Amino acid sequence: MAENLEPLEPEVKRIKREDNSMGTNVLLSDAQDAAAVNEKRTVFVWDMDETLILLKSLLDGTYGKSCDGAKDIEKGVEIGKCWEKHILQVCDEYFFYEQIEEFNEPFVDSLSEYDDGRDLSAYDFSKDGFSQPCDDANKRKLAYRYRVIAQKYAQVLGLHCVLDQETLKLWDDLYDLTDDFTDKWLSSARALLEQCLEGDFFSSSASFHSSSTTSSCHKKGEKVNVLVTSGSLVPSLVKCLLFRLNGSIPYDNVYSSWDVGKLQCFSWIKERFGSTASQFCVIGNGSEECEAAKAMGWPFVMIDLQPGCWHRFPGLSLKTIKQYIDVVYPEETKDES
Repeated sequence: MAENLEPLEPEVKRIKREDNSMGTNVLLSDAQDAAAVNEKRTVFVWDMDETLILLKSLLDGTYGKSCDGAKDIEKGVEIGKCWEKHILQVCDEYFFYEQIEEFNEPFVDSLSEYDDGRDLSAYDFSKDGFSQPCDDANKRKLAYRYRVIAQKYAQVLGLHCVLDQETLKLWDDLYDLTDDFTDKWLSSARALLEQCLEGDFFSSSASFHSSSTTSSCHKKGEKVNVLVTSGSLVPSLVKCLLFRLNGSIPYDNVYSSWDVGKLQCFSWIKERFGSTASQFCVIGNGSEECEAAKAMGWPFVMIDLQPGCWHRFPGLSLKTIKQYIDVVYPEETKDES
């Protein structure tokens, strides 16, 4: 498989998470900027599995069974196995997963304080003696790996810069097969992600966002997609790439609750995006994110696999999400005159 990476930037040191805007540029006219000051930032906190994508429910037959005989359950299981096999292959071959599987981090930049900004263009990751990151030296080596993972994720062409044409076609075909089998669940979920970034939640406000996938920006009025998954970080990042979610979810907006739990991740998100200038909404299918959203006082939209339900894909709309948000964050005063 071919790998074509842009040069790494050795002179730029990694920045601590809470200060990391990563230089994303959002160009606004004076009118847009004035409107944005009066807007609240809207942060959509998404679960991944059985929400934005379907995988576990394919593997265990839950999705097929929920369709009351309309789906070939065994076909769904085989599709799920194909995804599982090839996700792990990409993780191992391109994202250091064999080396760092046992050393999960909650987000990509969690070890940035150990990254000295060294030029990694000629660095040999197979011979640096990396072992369990108990000391600063091995934490620095792990931070190097996460820096490269972030760079691969952030490239404009995504996996097109990493995989060869034959493998890319395999993934395209598998995506289309899965999307057809699930009645467009994948493509409709991805479309809603994009709409969330563009949606106008305030009748008099300007809508804007950055299309860059390098990182998120932190501005009033923007719309942000954040992913909090119970899976480990590297496979979750690879899933974002393979399921075509990376255009709407930057790498530094992906959190793994594997070790710390979703409530902790939600707390980090609230601290990062601000408690007074932001409104949050959680979309997922599990009890853990439901309870965590309740603890944070955030609205929660429960995804349901059952056909005919509006809280699934296709079905869930930006209008429905806004209704949940309005219950918790009623508009202050629409007309103060």
